[in-house]
Amino acid sequence: MRAVLSAGSNMGDARAHLRSVVDEFAGETVAVSSVYATAPWGKTDQPDFLNQSLLVDVDASPHELLARCQRLEQAAHRVREERWGPRTLDVDVVWIDGYTSDDPELTVPHPRAHLRRFVLEPWLEMDPGAELRGASIRNLLADLDGQGVRKL
Repeated sequence: MRAVLSAGSNMGDARAHLRSVVDEFAGETVAVSSVYATAPWGKTDQPDFLNQSLLVDVDASPHELLARCQRLEQAAHRVREERWGPRTLDVDVVWIDGYTSDDPELTVPHPRAHLRRFVLEPWLEMDPGAELRGASIRNLLADLDGQGVRKL
């Protein structure tokens, strides 16, 4: 199953947290984006995030993939105290080829992916022909402002 994952961190050693995701999926990775610095979204009084995306081919169900992502967050001691607050590691399943779900535990495609430059820009870098909900990632990006996202 082909999927796009989005990882972000703004606490502790953010680069090491992102590297843990790349390491976890090393044998299943099709592409890895550059690292992007991103102004906080939703709750703005916190440090900038580092974000990175992966395009992976995994031999797992969507919920098994989610469980792997959640185990990475737990290993990074992720604490969920406030929505959009600072975090050691956040790993989202953004898109799965041929799969959609409205399950509250795993909504695919990610319900806000089309609004987030920090998701779309790395995705476009990895897969220039990608589409989300029938629209090209390139066109979705054209409709967004800069959102404080810059490639490192």
